[in-house]
Amino acid sequence: MTLAEMLSGLVHDEIPVPDTEISSVVTDSRRARPSALFVAFRGENADGREFAADAAARGAAAVVSDRPAPAGVEIPWVVVEKPRLVAAILSSRVHEDPWRGIRLVGVTGTNGKTTTAVLLEAIFAAAGWEPAYLGTVGYRWKGRSREAARTTPEADVLSDMLAEMAREGVSACAMEVSSHALALDRVSGFRFDAAVLTNLTRDHLDFHGSFDDYGAAKARLFELRKSGAPAVLNLDDAFARTLHGKLAPPVIGFSASGDPAADIVATSTEASLSGVRTVIRQGGQAWTVESPLVGRFNVENLLAAWGAARAIGVSPDRIRFGLAGCAGAPGRMERVSAGQPFDVFVDFAHTEDALRRTLSSLREVTDKKIILVFGCGGDRDPGKRGPMGRAAAELADIPIATSDNPRGEDPAEILRAVEAGLQSGGASKYLKFVDRREAIFAAVELANSGSIVVIAGKGHETTQTIGTHALPFDDRSVAAEAVARLRRPTLP
Repeated sequence: MTLAEMLSGLVHDEIPVPDTEISSVVTDSRRARPSALFVAFRGENADGREFAADAAARGAAAVVSDRPAPAGVEIPWVVVEKPRLVAAILSSRVHEDPWRGIRLVGVTGTNGKTTTAVLLEAIFAAAGWEPAYLGTVGYRWKGRSREAARTTPEADVLSDMLAEMAREGVSACAMEVSSHALALDRVSGFRFDAAVLTNLTRDHLDFHGSFDDYGAAKARLFELRKSGAPAVLNLDDAFARTLHGKLAPPVIGFSASGDPAADIVATSTEASLSGVRTVIRQGGQAWTVESPLVGRFNVENLLAAWGAARAIGVSPDRIRFGLAGCAGAPGRMERVSAGQPFDVFVDFAHTEDALRRTLSSLREVTDKKIILVFGCGGDRDPGKRGPMGRAAAELADIPIATSDNPRGEDPAEILRAVEAGLQSGGASKYLKFVDRREAIFAAVELANSGSIVVIAGKGHETTQTIGTHALPFDDRSVAAEAVARLRRPTLP
């Protein structure tokens, strides 16, 4: 395909576009190969335009950017207004729109994206389809898994993966779609068979600037539906309710609280430390659904997956089978079992809403003391630190504040903001440790058969970012190590 053919309709007629042959699209110069088109735009930490010469040296045939070529770059150069949008469209075009042959379900929301997408992956497998999953805890299909550099990859990487899936016979893909990806046009070249919104609560305001802008970014997913594809909305969420009457049909609403306006509702829900059991009602029919996922809040995720799966043609029995066999996503209320006489859960909760959901769900199913290890990340929205501290004070018996991923901030300063929230929430006893390992060890040492340990914030992550260094750190491994030290016999 020539560059002129690829850019058809995307540039003004007066802009000359050469007939250069293009075989691939890349946004990282290190991925450039002969006949590649390099799309250069400003990123969070670097400016792609500065790497155009490197792309050319690796064989790139042309460059698209929003600014003219720097001195010394001699390959064809086309200036466009929105290079990120162009990158998404061209990445799809060069592969002849690989999403057309795959049932593609996009899941967005502050909390629950990962669990919902993983549930959908399990449902697709139960339906006899060849499934794929793209999201926070990895990219996987056909028995292979790749580490996820970000929840939703750049458009060129995403399109390459979808093309690979199509060649290998993948029938359905559940994709987490982050607000960053939507705001930065990473998925603007693709179309979805169903689009799901789990909820919207405060997060990422350091990037979006305001809650309204955050919501507007999430809502862009519903503009990317294929013709006739449904929007699946959680009507127990205030933002989703505002979208319910605004989006083009079809729109499917679900509710774990039994909202009569919803098309799909959950009733007779029972929750325990072993999982949840609920009755899902849709279209005058009812089905009992059992899941090993811990926490009543997971009923919303079950309903979200049910709604999307039914909308794209999976039978209720296959959905029930898939849900019953899915243990959930790594680091989402994941149980750590190392022989200890008390429960330890590792959870990704890193917002006030997620933390409240996790702790409230445990309060519902046990009267044991909750020992909570939690923290807040650095170089991220500082406004959620106090509220998270208040949530911990109100819902945990022994809150232990510590570092999350401090990044470029002083972890002691982050802790001071969290501690202010603990105090405003009325915490009468709490601990704080700058060192996360010390905090986890302290929680395990305080625990006994009458308590539950919850380690929140990092979930599946296997590193901790301190300064510019990502150091090995896995909450699950550290918790197991702490338990092992407890059980180690002392020498006489």
